[in-house]
Amino acid sequence: MTIEINNESAIAIDETVLLRLVEHDLAELHVSPDADVAIVLVDEGAMEALHVQWMDEPGPTDVLSFPMDELRPGTEEMPTPAGLLGDIVLCPQVAETQAAAAQHSMMDELIMLTTHGLLHLLGFDHAEPDDEKEMFALQRDLIIGFQHSERRRRRA
Repeated sequence: MTIEINNESAIAIDETVLLRLVEHDLAELHVSPDADVAIVLVDEGAMEALHVQWMDEPGPTDVLSFPMDELRPGTEEMPTPAGLLGDIVLCPQVAETQAAAAQHSMMDELIMLTTHGLLHLLGFDHAEPDDEKEMFALQRDLIIGFQHSERRRRRA
């Protein structure tokens, strides 16, 4: 699995946490270890340009996902085959504002946004109420599982 992280924003981020998060989430979703994903962190200007270009909406957003090979989660018996999952674009400045409003850390916000973006790469959506319920429940479970694994890692 190749997970590339490129921080083009002016905000320092612990990229190793995002790397461990994506590795954890992909393992939980039974995606081939040979799947590729890229994470790019950009400033508000770059995110706004992408938001206008791809969503036809003004202003910067927190996360955008660009799926490539239309891969879907697998099972333990039948993992997702290797392929190019796609790109997740994050805006730390927007995440920082949202984190302050939610009263948690920017890293917690980026963990949520990265997991959210990854689920979009794997075909999940939240346009319909049932789909939203499924996606957000899975997102919550993945984040809780990652937080547990991080606590175990720190104790080891």
